[in-house]
Amino acid sequence: MTPHDWLNSEDSVKRSKKPYAHFDLRTDVGKQKTYISDPHKVAIHGFYPFIHYQIKMVKFSKTNGPREKSRDICYAAHIDRCIYQYYSFMLNELYNDRVRTDGTSDVAVAYRTNLHKSNIHFSKLAFDFIKKLEKSYVMIGDFTHFFDNLDHDYLKRQWCSLLKCDRLPDDHYSVFKNVTAYSKWELTDLLALNGFSDDWAGRKKLNSQVRVLTPKQFKENRSHIAKNSSHYGIPQGSPISAILANVYMLEVDKLINDVVLSLGGMYMRYSDDFIIVLPDVVEINASEVFEKIHALLKLAPRLTLEQNKTQYFHYSDGSLENCGKEFHSEANSSSRFINFLGFTFDGKKVSIRAKTISKYYYRMYRKAKNIANTGGYTSAGKHISCENLYRRYSERGADGKPGNFLTYVSRAEKEYGSSEAITRDTKRHMQKIRKTLDGKRK
Repeated sequence: MTPHDWLNSEDSVKRSKKPYAHFDLRTDVGKQKTYISDPHKVAIHGFYPFIHYQIKMVKFSKTNGPREKSRDICYAAHIDRCIYQYYSFMLNELYNDRVRTDGTSDVAVAYRTNLHKSNIHFSKLAFDFIKKLEKSYVMIGDFTHFFDNLDHDYLKRQWCSLLKCDRLPDDHYSVFKNVTAYSKWELTDLLALNGFSDDWAGRKKLNSQVRVLTPKQFKENRSHIAKNSSHYGIPQGSPISAILANVYMLEVDKLINDVVLSLGGMYMRYSDDFIIVLPDVVEINASEVFEKIHALLKLAPRLTLEQNKTQYFHYSDGSLENCGKEFHSEANSSSRFINFLGFTFDGKKVSIRAKTISKYYYRMYRKAKNIANTGGYTSAGKHISCENLYRRYSERGADGKPGNFLTYVSRAEKEYGSSEAITRDTKRHMQKIRKTLDGKRK
């Protein structure tokens, strides 16, 4: 697809429409295609600050239960978002051509526009490869605060390499400058300036406005703008951040893949998570290879492995053993299974990761208990329907739109096949819902 085709596609216009309020008026790619495709206009475009907030997430552990974790999110003004989306498309097309040339098309599998597959397919490819080798060593890696640590100078060099130029064109430099030396405005401050509460109701009121601030208010309150003065980090939430993460890894991905592929192994990376599989044969010294991979990773500035998440395994004909301490003193040696892209491989069967299952049941039980604790009736004496509970957490809502977690389980089983243990932990979900409701009511 050419940039012209993308600009005129129904999908690009649809995806560019966002309901939130920002510093500018709402718009979309369809209305702005002439502007955002003009390099001269983009080169002198004045980007607005991102609006920043923290999203609270609940992480689940079978042993420690739920714990709260936060993630920084930045969202762009409407016209800025259209520019970022357009340049993201162009970089993605160039990236797809480049990795075909480099022989790394199967390495970076996240944020790609031409693969049309999900984490289900990619995890299966990895686990099937391990099984096919019969004996292998497996390394699982995770980068520390990946987006927050991307070095700006190095990113610019990789960007130039992708464009095959020594210096970024003015329009690309304008985009680069505003996604690295970016500015942001706290959502909490905007709510306060408008006299709205910092909760769901307050954010709904803010987003119902034409702008979050009038142009006059914007000028009078510029002291709220904070700039990223560091030489590293790009905002999470920007439409272009995902492809830039892949561009950042262009050189390192090729170097690692060349080494691993020459040994008959496999290297796959999904954003900041990766897996490396090496055949366990006499000719290969796994320790030396993993040491070389560590050295190659250091070629990308500020790229740091999360040591407590780095794991090494030995697989042999259906048997899996954690052998982390053989390769690195700080490696995680507690995990008995390979976890990759939301799935777990114990050496024999693949199942959905325990944390994912725990999260599903935690939410389901919380919803069911809330209903049960009322005796099934509101304070006004009205009967509480369980329809929403079953639609969101049972097989009754799996076939409809938008579907639920069990829709995902069904897709995974279809891809993996019934011989794996994909549905093992969700088979009795209906009984668990009924037991929670009936048990409490009694």
